[in-house]
Amino acid sequence: MSEKRRYHNPVQRGFFPDPSVIRVGDDYYMVNSSFQYFPAIPISHSRDMVHWHIIGHAITNPEWLDISDIKDSHGIWAPDIEYVDGKFYIYATLRLNADGKRENNVMRRQLVMVSDRPEGPYSKPVCLEVDDIDPSLFVDDDGSKYMIIAKAAQAVPLSEDGLKVTGPARTAWEGTGERCSEGPHIMKKDGWYYAIVAEGGTGYGHGINVGRSRELFGSYECSPYNPVMRQKDPKAPIQRAGHGKLVQDQNGKWWCYYLCGRPNSGNYTTVGRESAMDPVQWTKDGWFTINEGKGPSTEQEAPDLPECVFERNLFDDFNDTKLNLEWEFVRNPDNGSWSLTERPGWFRIWTRDGQLNEIRAKNTLLRREQELSYEAETKVEFYPDKNGEQAGLTCYYSTATYARCAVCYEEGRKIQLVINRNHGEELVAEIEDVQEGPVFLKVVVEKLTRTFYYSYDGKEWMQVGMLENCIYLCDEGVPDDPKRHTGTLVGIYANNGGCGSRKPADFDYFRYND
Repeated sequence: MSEKRRYHNPVQRGFFPDPSVIRVGDDYYMVNSSFQYFPAIPISHSRDMVHWHIIGHAITNPEWLDISDIKDSHGIWAPDIEYVDGKFYIYATLRLNADGKRENNVMRRQLVMVSDRPEGPYSKPVCLEVDDIDPSLFVDDDGSKYMIIAKAAQAVPLSEDGLKVTGPARTAWEGTGERCSEGPHIMKKDGWYYAIVAEGGTGYGHGINVGRSRELFGSYECSPYNPVMRQKDPKAPIQRAGHGKLVQDQNGKWWCYYLCGRPNSGNYTTVGRESAMDPVQWTKDGWFTINEGKGPSTEQEAPDLPECVFERNLFDDFNDTKLNLEWEFVRNPDNGSWSLTERPGWFRIWTRDGQLNEIRAKNTLLRREQELSYEAETKVEFYPDKNGEQAGLTCYYSTATYARCAVCYEEGRKIQLVINRNHGEELVAEIEDVQEGPVFLKVVVEKLTRTFYYSYDGKEWMQVGMLENCIYLCDEGVPDDPKRHTGTLVGIYANNGGCGSRKPADFDYFRYND
């Protein structure tokens, strides 16, 4: 007998937090939080439950979601996907700034999108004025629809089409009393309502607790196996495990997808929170455990499904008329700020006002880092002649923390390596008298060390500078920043540094290799 196939966690690697997964026939679909990035809510597909690739986004029309002034780590939180009566429903929280500029100072509202196809296009988001977080859809045996939402597991009755609130929220299960309840789901099996809630905060005390009842609105009893998921070993390679949802495969076996984080040389999850999967075991008395209560696994026996591997490394030569689905803009891109057709085979960005440390910066195109070590490179043609103009490569976490290596103009054409550790740019290295013509830029990441290079031919590389101990490129690295829930992405950008110019920066390709 051949050896059973194995897989390693996380299964959806890189900045893919808060997973919600469904099965439709032999296909599996996952959605994840996207925060301030656009297009919003990546939708991924798998046939073997282990290998995933992005097939679309729930919101692709910038006129339907204005997040142009959304603060870092605000925006789209914790989406849920369900398949009901031949339609795909996605519910998500829109976390607003709540800084006095919004009507009634509302912090959160819920969005609903519907499509006949899992990849979309989805309908224009319908807004549900419920000021809480992490909605999911539950359909009871009689067809009644409820939006399940924190705190703990509240049930908000919905109209038949799922697009309107028809009554006040009622608490189904109040949770265990642990702090920071979020990510609630309710499922029904064998006459029991199971309320599944993440508690303990989304950091290193994260976990999943469960209660059950014969009635939707209780009373619920707590599982004797709680927490059914939590990492209790502080030295383990997978931490921050929680926020989960169960799914049954076509062979009848149950699994749980949940978020997690891989520490990078200490408790620094630089790639962000990711999505992992472990098997579910049902007990004789009708409770369930996840991975037999051992916490998150690093290696596991794979589902008994045909393996279907997708290439996640990226080489984009920009020859297509549409962007690869791995790309994300930081907030809404400005109309006319970029083009794939102005110079065929190149991605063109025009410099605009707004630098990387400003929310108004619109010309930043990124893809997720997937591993703690990787290489990325690009080729740029850019001819700045005004102080402040810049275009190049960036490892970007937020407006507060990033590294950038760019062709720029500062009393002459130069290459500069600049870091922002905590709301302040620092010049690390500078190459003067950069020759005319295209410039190749590359970053080599080895855990917390990032080394930047330049070349004139793409073959002979010269070092610009090295950044060591880049702990600021993660959730935990700047503890005084109020919200840090994303991960580090890598990509390309251009801006004018405030000089007001609109100048083209052309990128010939972008290569990413783990």
